[in-house]
Order: sequence, then C-alpha cells, then structure tokens
Amino acid sequence: MKTTARKALPFLISLWVLTAPLWQHSLCHGQKPEEIEKPTPLTRILFVFDASQSMYGRWQSDLKINIAQRLLSDLLDSLALVDNLELALRVYGHQKNFPPQDCDDSRLEVSFSGNNAKRIKQVLRGITPRGTTPIAYSLEQAGSDFPPCDNCRNIIVLITDGIEECNGDPCAVSRALQKKGLVLKPFIIGIGKDFKTAFDCVGTYYDASDEVAFSKALNVVISQALNSTTAQVNLLDTEGNPKETNVNMTFYDRFSGLIKYNFIHTLNHKGLPDTLVIDPLITYRMTVHTIPPVHVDSIQLSAGRHTIIPVSCPQGSLYLKSGSTVKNLPCIIRQKGLMETINVQTFNTQENYLTGSYDLEVLCLPRLIIGDVEIMQSHTTTVEIPVPGIAVIQKSANGYGSLYQETENGLIWLYNFRDSNPSQETVMLQPGQYRAVFRSKYADRSIYTVEKSFRVSSGETIHVKPYQK
Repeated sequence: MKTTARKALPFLISLWVLTAPLWQHSLCHGQKPEEIEKPTPLTRILFVFDASQSMYGRWQSDLKINIAQRLLSDLLDSLALVDNLELALRVYGHQKNFPPQDCDDSRLEVSFSGNNAKRIKQVLRGITPRGTTPIAYSLEQAGSDFPPCDNCRNIIVLITDGIEECNGDPCAVSRALQKKGLVLKPFIIGIGKDFKTAFDCVGTYYDASDEVAFSKALNVVISQALNSTTAQVNLLDTEGNPKETNVNMTFYDRFSGLIKYNFIHTLNHKGLPDTLVIDPLITYRMTVHTIPPVHVDSIQLSAGRHTIIPVSCPQGSLYLKSGSTVKNLPCIIRQKGLMETINVQTFNTQENYLTGSYDLEVLCLPRLIIGDVEIMQSHTTTVEIPVPGIAVIQKSANGYGSLYQETENGLIWLYNFRDSNPSQETVMLQPGQYRAVFRSKYADRSIYTVEKSFRVSSGETIHVKPYQK
C-alpha cells in the first residue's frame, strides 16, 4: 500500500500543476461555470429577389434589374466580413417566360452558409427577368429555406417592384411564418412605386422611390437586422424609483406568443437596473413575475438605441408566523375582494407581494380567515396564528362520525373520522370549543350515537373518549 501511494504522488502533483492555472484563472476573474453567458444568436438573412419581367423597366439611371443587382451587390460586399452572419438568396420570376404565367416560378438559388456573399453576387449577375410575381408562394417556400436551429434569428428581406400577381395572400403567409416562430417580421423594399398599402400587413415596408432611397433602405434594413440593441427594465417602487429587483421577467413575441427571453432582474454595482441586449425586430409582451404578476403590452425597441422600460411593481413582504411544530401549514393568499388564489404560502416563511390589501385563508382546523392584510413598500407584515393543540379521539371501534366546532350559531363541520383508524385519530386544532359525534358501525340504532364536547388549548394535548362520560 505504501509503494502504491508513493507512485501515485508524482501523478497527483503533475495533475495539480496542470489544472491549477485553470481554476486560478477562474478565481482571479471571478467567473463561475454558471455565470458563462449564453452564446449570441446566429443571424440568418434570406434575400427574396424579384426577377419578374417588369424588372426590365427603365428607372432612374438604368434598368431596375441592373440597379437592384448593383446596390444589393454593394451591400453584400459590406456584409462579407460580418461575424455570426449567414446569407441566402431566393429568386422568383426568372425561370420561365411570361406569358404563360407560372406561379411556381421561385427557387432558392444560394442556400445558407458562412462567407457566401461572393457566391450570391455571382448568381445575381446571371439573373435575367422573365416571368411573373408569385410573392405569397415565394414567402411560403422561404419558410423551408432556413435549416432547423435552436439559436438563430431568421430574417427575410423582400426586394420587389410589384405586388402579388398569382392570387396568393402574402399577408396570411407572413402571419403564419411568424406565428410558427420560423421568421421575424419580414422587411419589404418596394422599387419605383409606393406599395405600402399592399405590404404593411406583410412586414416592415420601405419605399425606394429612387436610387438613393433604395440604397438607404437597404442599409437601414441591415442596420436594424445586425445592430445590437439594449434595454433596461426599471421596476419602480411607490416613489417611482427603480429599486425593485430579483424577480423574473418573461419577454414574449407579442405576435406569435412564443417565449423569447427570461431574465431575472438585477441591479448593477451602481445600484442601477442591468442592461439587456435583446432583438429590436420584435414587438414584445412582458410579464414581470411578481405576486401577483404585472403585464406590459406592446413594447417596441429602436435598433441601435437604448430603451428604458418602466414598470410599476412596488413590493413589500408577508411573514407567516406560527410557533407550531406543524410543518408546511398552507395559507391561501388572495387579493382583497377577489376569489382567485394568487399564492399558497406556508407558515414560517416570508414572501414578497405587490403593495396592497390581501385576504388570507389558513388551511388549519378550523380554517382561519384573516382579511384586509396590508402589504406596504419595503416593509414586512407579520401575521401570527396561535400554536394549535392536539386532540386524540379514542373511538374504541370502527364507526361513523365527525368533528365539529361549537359556535353561538350551532355546529360547524370540520372533519370526518376515518373508518380505517378503528382505535383513535389524532387531529391538530386551533384553540377553541369542539364536539365529537360518533356511532359504532356495529350499533344498529341511531339512538346509540354518542357525543363529547371538549376544549382545545394552545400547545396542549387532550384525549377525547366519546364513550366515557
């Protein structure tokens, strides 16, 4: 055994020498494994390019097709070295002559990959306008152009000089793609004519009334697609100060209803709300998971700008106190005057709630109703109940019976005895006056019913024998 230990020692020392720099680096930089940031989503942009016959039309300094090819090629040059970006190209109206009309004339010419801007430019140069304008069909097919991905932003940029010509419904197709979470709200650039009315329901429309406007529109779209956008959520107290924190916030895509982000709110080292980097292309619905929750609808961000989102959610805390040895005694929490349960809190715990008045129902025997409990800003409200007593009901036989609370207005039912416990049952009760009513299952007349009144005191045990006077 000693020889083995001597042989192992140099190996352990070598292992420590190799691994020490790794954990020393982590400690020096204060980084723990659970603090590693989530990877940045991959942005994927699909250009849907109009090569219908009308693109041969004269516009400004040249043919529309020549201008569109040149400006899009210039844009691709600027995207060639952008990290974390993949591009693809779908073209419609370029495979078959019109007439006759071919409404399936749409094809993915360059699929998604990294560093393929040069390939897209080459394909663009070889495109000749020939056919019709199947926009709805092209958008529908575009949904399949994006390979499955768990951490991607899928963006469609439609460049067109006309509207739907194949009786399709681009608006319905766009809504379906967004509802499924396949793509973000598309961008549409209309060449030479204002098609805003036709495309507003499809996505975000930009009017390229001339070459300069076309170039600006392309750059604005790409800027919105690529520029990081920051926001901060100010959780406001009763004074309007952003002091509330440490609560989860869920951001939903307002259109699709899909969850986009979960952030547990934090304050930075300066005591200010933390900065979030979120996608500016989505209109959000946010839920702040206070008790009860606070909802914020229609949050819109501007790409490249910092947005402050104020939310009023002042909080105090409720401490439920009992000296009882009863574990996990539950208490139903409701907003004052409402029946909806917003929380079930156990005794000897503390929980935060929005400021306001609450009604409590303690699920002890008998149940306690405590109304109009006030929760105040940054204050702990304590609700204490007496320590219960213990009643040991000694039945001596199987039978039927119940336990009641005695009040001025009569008996209030609390508990039915269990036939499976023939000899005795132990029940924890709040201090007060009670009555046990019992009949043996072997007694064949109701007159053999027995009853016993008794008082329960806080923290004490009483043995109740219904058959003894």
